[in-house]
Amino acid sequence: MTDHEAIIQYMKDFGSISNYEAYADLDTTKLPTRISELIKAGYNIEKKWEKRTNRYGKVRRYMRYSLVT
Repeated sequence: MTDHEAIIQYMKDFGSISNYEAYADLDTTKLPTRISELIKAGYNIEKKWEKRTNRYGKVRRYMRYSLVT
């Protein structure tokens, strides 16, 4: 399975994907690049900024991607 196929399947299975999930679950280190390639290939992918607080109390922003069907 290619990175593109794995990312699409992950979004179908779990609803969305973040950089951390792509790395932890799919061993994909360049999720934004793969998402851009998928968009160019015709997939409709929504991007949404999210925030979370890390264990040291610092708020971090990250992008979450979801497949729009």
